[in-house]
Amino acid sequence: MQIDDAAAILAGADFFEICTDEERRMLAFASERKRYAAGSVIMTSGEVPGGAQVLISGSISISPDSNAEPNPYVVSQPGSVISAMALLTERPREVTVTAISVVETLFVPRISFLKLANESPELARRASARIRRDLVSFVSAVTPMRKKIKKD
Repeated sequence: MQIDDAAAILAGADFFEICTDEERRMLAFASERKRYAAGSVIMTSGEVPGGAQVLISGSISISPDSNAEPNPYVVSQPGSVISAMALLTERPREVTVTAISVVETLFVPRISFLKLANESPELARRASARIRRDLVSFVSAVTPMRKKIKKD
């Protein structure tokens, strides 16, 4: 894959808006395009991913670790970032991601993102602010539901 093509994919990915054009080009150089057949497991629950994946084409299902939720979350939007937190943390994921159709992604290795963030305090600051914003948004969305959930 050409570096410019990969950089353009990153430019269209929500999380990577925190990067400058040059930072995206550096990440593009370290990235790898991947292709999955329909039905292939992209990420297994309990696995520690080595980085994040940006959806280029196709549809994926994201199923939580527990069997409590029978309806998986379906993602088809190009530019969606799968496991953005894996760029910063080495933790097992609690979801299984499966290709519904033929899927193409751009894999961005954690080691490359962390190296770039260590070299650029400004990128590290932007990444921190982005994660904080995402967490606040998530907590704000969940808080009203908390009142509806009754403890047994």
